[in-house]
Amino acid sequence: MEKIYSRPRSLRENPTHYCPGCGHGIAHKLVAQVVDELDIREKVIAIAPVGCAVIAYDYWDFDCSEAAHGRALAVATAIKRLRPENVVFTYQGDGDLAAIGTNETIHAANRGENLTVIFINNAVYGMTGGQMAPTTLLGQKTATTPRGRVAQEGLPLKISELLAGLGGVKYVERVSMHAPAEVLKAKRALTQAFQNQIDGVGFSLVEILSPCPTYWGKSPQKSAEWIRDVMIKEFPLGRIK
Repeated sequence: MEKIYSRPRSLRENPTHYCPGCGHGIAHKLVAQVVDELDIREKVIAIAPVGCAVIAYDYWDFDCSEAAHGRALAVATAIKRLRPENVVFTYQGDGDLAAIGTNETIHAANRGENLTVIFINNAVYGMTGGQMAPTTLLGQKTATTPRGRVAQEGLPLKISELLAGLGGVKYVERVSMHAPAEVLKAKRALTQAFQNQIDGVGFSLVEILSPCPTYWGKSPQKSAEWIRDVMIKEFPLGRIK
């Protein structure tokens, strides 16, 4: 019981800057737990680009590098090729990975780089003011879609399904943070994605549906319910490849 609730060694004891109800804190702890359990703390290197998690290095007690907005997978590719013995992963939001970084994402995946990608999908640009993101749902109100997103502004981009069609991609799974049972599934998916890299399997991506109460304009509880009742219909959970 103590092991379950204790702070992972790879997680620093620092006050969080995340908003109440944000999913990043849960995801950070899961990553730290997986790193500890796989005993890769001295080998892992995280790449965090611009976004809400830009200072992830304040929370993870292992090597981290920053990247320019959208360029995390380019930086990760370079590090992994120069240091193939290290376990390299990116931690990216939807605006980063699926908008400004789409080019880097698709080509790193298509090349089959032996990397682990953690994709936080909260359907909105969180750090810069709550604008529409590629993953924003139709009808969803944001700072730039005050009446709700319409089809002329594009349909929600299903980046996991898109990448799953590429030959270089070996593993894709979508999980969620809206309930304790789903958090446990998320941890299992993260473990698989890291183990794939350790085993040299190739490109692995875990997409995490994560609440953003601040820019959804909902309480933490209502945000979890919105993922369960609305968001999952657009982004179904489960292993995609």
